[in-house]
Amino acid sequence: MSLNSKPRPALAPYAADWAQSRGRLHKEPESATRTPFQRDRDRIIHAAAFRRLKHKTQVFVFHEGDHFRTRLTHSLEVAQIARSIARTLGLDEDLAETLALSHDLGHTCFGHAGEDALDACMAPFGGFDHNAQALKIVTELEQRYPRFNGLNLTWETLEGLVKHNGPLGGPHATRKAGEFIRAYSVRHDLELERFASIEAQVAAISDDIAYNNHDIDDGLRAGLFSVDDLMALPLVGDLFRSAFDRFPGVEADRVVPEAIRDLIGLMVADVVGEVRRRTAAAGISSAEAVRAHNSQIAGFSDGLARDIGVLRQFLFDRMYRHHRVWRMATKAKRTVTELFGAFVEDPRLLPEEWRSQCSKPGETQTAKAVADYIAGMTDRYALVEHRRLFGMDLWPQAE
Repeated sequence: MSLNSKPRPALAPYAADWAQSRGRLHKEPESATRTPFQRDRDRIIHAAAFRRLKHKTQVFVFHEGDHFRTRLTHSLEVAQIARSIARTLGLDEDLAETLALSHDLGHTCFGHAGEDALDACMAPFGGFDHNAQALKIVTELEQRYPRFNGLNLTWETLEGLVKHNGPLGGPHATRKAGEFIRAYSVRHDLELERFASIEAQVAAISDDIAYNNHDIDDGLRAGLFSVDDLMALPLVGDLFRSAFDRFPGVEADRVVPEAIRDLIGLMVADVVGEVRRRTAAAGISSAEAVRAHNSQIAGFSDGLARDIGVLRQFLFDRMYRHHRVWRMATKAKRTVTELFGAFVEDPRLLPEEWRSQCSKPGETQTAKAVADYIAGMTDRYALVEHRRLFGMDLWPQAE
């Protein structure tokens, strides 16, 4: 039995419909067993860039502990939350999951510190943006297929990848599209001035839910703040007190996950209710109406957004600016900056496949090739490469 002959689950009127997909840049036969969005998800999972996420960190560098989140475990958590929300709302779960799994593909090593450093290095050459880098990865840098570069993903996946946080032009733009996204959109119009699908928006808000909660978990595990510190926060304090009241005498390591589970559940329920409220208020009755709307459909209610803002400020002050994290971030920035400078000044230091993409030292083409090389590095590889170039105790070896 082919996929098209099977009964399809009922979707919300504003959900993406895989049967109406705008297709791929390079034409391919459809699968008899998977929808286009399921194929996109599978291509992401099998991509080398996705595997590398296991050694790219969020806040803590790999050698600081095995239990802290990496970009890979974070992406899996985002995907779980996105599927839950999509299922409840009657959306295309596979598209939401695909976008959740792919949303961090373009991030550099060393979390936001690495990206900030690479963006500063690339400032004379147009800057660096992880969303543009993700698009470059899935349309050019991944080379797994004989007929085309990239993964040849559907239009809906590519659209969501670059616009999940909002339009990249026009009156509702959250930021402007960079050179690579603009150039790609000329060939394969991603409608940069419109909003993305509701599935893409759900993936974006699921990212917020995931990192807000796992940063609490990782911060507690690292000893950067205590449960008592969290008790003073609105919303979070209430949920933590409730969890400890329900389980008196139980060790904190077992109660904290219960409180975080409650917080995730509350955020998910709030998003589901807010999507239903906004779609009803705006009369949203199709996927195209979502794209044409004047604001994001998926988001938190105003009250919860205020409480989350307090939590984010707390985490910023107590976690991201903690001296232990700040010291490692400083080292990370120096590592990326020195690698970039060395490679751009002398492209002969690069592996052959990257050296062949360079022009003269210091030129834009060379800088972009170096940025692609560094952006793909894991934390561990970047540290080893830096030591190869700058450490007198480690002589170059055959690769």
